[in-house]
Order: sequence, then structure tokens, then C-alpha cells
Amino acid sequence: MANITLKGNEFKTTGNLPELGNKAPDFSLTAGDLSLKSLSDYSGKNIILNIFPSIDTGTCASSVREFNKKSTDLENTVVLCISRDLPFAQARFCGAEGIDNVITLSDFAKGSFGKNYGLTIENGPLAHLHSRAIVIINAEGNIIYTEQVAEIADEPDYEAALKAL
Repeated sequence: MANITLKGNEFKTTGNLPELGNKAPDFSLTAGDLSLKSLSDYSGKNIILNIFPSIDTGTCASSVREFNKKSTDLENTVVLCISRDLPFAQARFCGAEGIDNVITLSDFAKGSFGKNYGLTIENGPLAHLHSRAIVIINAEGNIIYTEQVAEIADEPDYEAALKAL
């Protein structure tokens, strides 16, 4: 379990992020058109998983905007922005913001992605949502970078994540 905080109040996640060098766990997430997407849909590409509690909060929205900007310069790389928000809320946000360089995916149905990646928040006001984390998977499907953001209100370290590519 990872210890994380929200404005100094401590909470726990259901586990730990996947270990570096391991194969990335598969997933089934819902896209904006309600189709299901899995890890294999992005095989052969580097994958940045930008994971957060809700797209309707300031820090989460900032991370989507930031990766949307930074992804334009990345070769053979896709950025997947993942939360438990409904796909409709994700699409509404991206449409209003003009965000089209990242892909939003939802874990709303079962929360299995959060459980498999060890980042579901166990307790407190954000229980059952995802903690803020970055996971980068290389084109061979191996985990090459992880960041469990300790304070949920903080943004991830974008530069360190991008250097991992």
C-alpha cells in the first residue's frame, strides 16, 4: 500500500504501482465512444498513463492540459488520461478545452484498472477513486517509469516522466 495525502490528511491505496521492468498489467477501459480499449490496442507504442481522481478538479484538469501540450512533440507515444469519471464527463471536458492530443479512458464500470495497478484509494473522501500517478510503458510493454504522487493536490513531475522516454 502506498501512503498518500490530501491537504496533509493521510490515506492509503490498495497496493503499489507495478514494478519497473515488469510487463504492464492488461486493462479494459471505456473510451469516449463507449468502446472498450485494452493495452494491446496501443502495442508497439510508448504509453504514458496519466492517472488521476477526477477530471473535474483543478490539478487533474491541469495534468490533462499539460500532457496534451507536451504530447505533440513525442514520437511513437500515446498519452492515456485515466480516471473513474464517466466517459461523457471526460469528453465534455476535452471538447470544451480543445484537447485532442491525448486519449481519455474511464475505469467507471468496475474499477479493475485501479485495483490491478494498485492505485485505488482505500479510505477517506476520495475512496474508490484513483490516486494521482504516472506509469510509462515502453513499446515492448514493460514498465519503465512510475510516480505515485504523494500529495493528491500536487501535479506529477512531468519532466522526469518525459525523460524516462
